[in-house]
Amino acid sequence: MSEASTEARIIDGKAFAASLRGRIGEQVAGLKTRHGLTPGLAVVLVGEDPASQVYVRSKGKQTLEAGMASFEHRLDASTSQETLLKLVAELNADPAVHGILVQLPLPKQIDAEAVINAIDPAKDVDGFHVINAGRLATGQKSLVPCTPLGCLLLLRDTLGSLSGLEAVVVGRSNIVGKPMAQLLLGDSCTVTIAHSRTKDLPAVCRRADILVAAVGRPEMIRGDWVKPGATVIDVGINRVPGEGDKTRLVGDVAYAEAARVAGAITPVPGGVGPMTIACLLANTLTAACRSAGLPEPELI
Repeated sequence: MSEASTEARIIDGKAFAASLRGRIGEQVAGLKTRHGLTPGLAVVLVGEDPASQVYVRSKGKQTLEAGMASFEHRLDASTSQETLLKLVAELNADPAVHGILVQLPLPKQIDAEAVINAIDPAKDVDGFHVINAGRLATGQKSLVPCTPLGCLLLLRDTLGSLSGLEAVVVGRSNIVGKPMAQLLLGDSCTVTIAHSRTKDLPAVCRRADILVAAVGRPEMIRGDWVKPGATVIDVGINRVPGEGDKTRLVGDVAYAEAARVAGAITPVPGGVGPMTIACLLANTLTAACRSAGLPEPELI
């Protein structure tokens, strides 16, 4: 695709995430100076999933760069659920740990839901605990899943007020689709959650001023599904065959087509992806402030 064919504003998630991490670092430095408080993030990795290892390394590096304490726990793939739950209980009780993240996916012998719901909701920086999900759904103070939170920050930065806009979220997962819809409702959008069984999905997508794609299917959403001038947030990260033996990353949106129609669009890579870890750090900072009864950080 040539640059000339792209009319949409490209939403630079990489730059926004770097700016957000900088603001988080400043607030962490202030917490240390004024209150002697260092936010701490514990990441638990079970097994040797290659993608998970990359994520965990990146999380650890960025946690330290923000001035936070990083606690990594790497467990063997054969670890029992009982052993993992024991570690979670220890981290719940550790006052130096303000955020706990158990990297998914977990080995088949472990019930991920049981592990997530064993995490103290106040330390659940992934925002997956049923209590945080319920609080988000009812408009109460919660810790919000990182990827949808990152999407919301990009939308606010791009559009300003979202009030009254029509939003369509394609995907109904507990990790992205459902919390994304709740956040958009919280910003006074009119929200539709669509999915693979939605009748005439292209027509539903064409109604959207804000179109969030989180369906996990490479380039499923075509350019003619996009309302002219709409803002498109592509959460998808899919590996597809590239040149020769190589693979390439694409989103859930056919980027080249959609960029000719949309008003603004996130690329893949470099759009939503970098926001996820930045928002994980933001959640850890928020959790640390709440634990100490301090005002919450103003990062948005």
